[in-house]
Amino acid sequence: MDQTLRRRKIIVAVAPVGRSLEPPAKNPLTPEEVAAQVVGCAKAGASMVHLHVRDRKGMQTEKLHEFSKTLDLIREKSDIMIQGSTGGLTTLSLEERCVSLNDPRVQVASLNMGSVNFGEDVYINRMSDIRYWAKRMEETRVIPELEVFDVGMMPAVRHLVQEGVLKPPCHFNFCLGFHWALPAVPKSLFFMTSFLKENEEWGVIHDGMNDLSLLATAIGMGARAIRVGFEDSVFYAPGKRAITNPELVEKAVSLVQHLGYEPASPREAREMLGIRKTK
Repeated sequence: MDQTLRRRKIIVAVAPVGRSLEPPAKNPLTPEEVAAQVVGCAKAGASMVHLHVRDRKGMQTEKLHEFSKTLDLIREKSDIMIQGSTGGLTTLSLEERCVSLNDPRVQVASLNMGSVNFGEDVYINRMSDIRYWAKRMEETRVIPELEVFDVGMMPAVRHLVQEGVLKPPCHFNFCLGFHWALPAVPKSLFFMTSFLKENEEWGVIHDGMNDLSLLATAIGMGARAIRVGFEDSVFYAPGKRAITNPELVEKAVSLVQHLGYEPASPREAREMLGIRKTK
């Protein structure tokens, strides 16, 4: 195998806070619990953490206090890259959904590229909403990660680039397994990557993951990033649950290494995404 390929770096991201998890999984909710698991994930090889702004009960909120306290605790022991969320099924306003951008330590943010059915609900992300959040990210010097749940969102990205709303290079993240969006199967990855331009980088989220096989497929196809964590699933193999998020990160890092690649450090991940913010 080409030695340059063997040294390719993979960003391992973690989304640590789950939805209605059952024991023995230890779902972190308080700033202290979240920070402790995030620091553990960083030690295990994660280079980025995806965090919603939540209260101590895990509910999304527009109040930054608990979020910023969590980042205080993380920064005491880790330089892991911070990704804020502008997503989630919520009744919050546009500004409230992107309140994480108001903390200067947020360096990357998820930017959902369209509306989609989520089970019996509708995840609403209008084009006007996307323009608003993209502008706020530009103002706060935050890099957008483009969350793509269906193929129609790819031409939406191209249109927003033409408008100047989005600035290349675009960082795509294909979100598979959400009901009723793209199914979490290799065919979805083959289809979605066919819409990429040469040298455009991408990652993958597998919601409801039962094993690591789709992440392995994505890495083999050239993915730059993979994500694990209780927001997506507690499983790393059929019937095998992780008790904490660092366990999932350990499995993902082991997968990356067994495939002949290396997990990116936070510094390397920042360079890969072109991040200039230093906090």
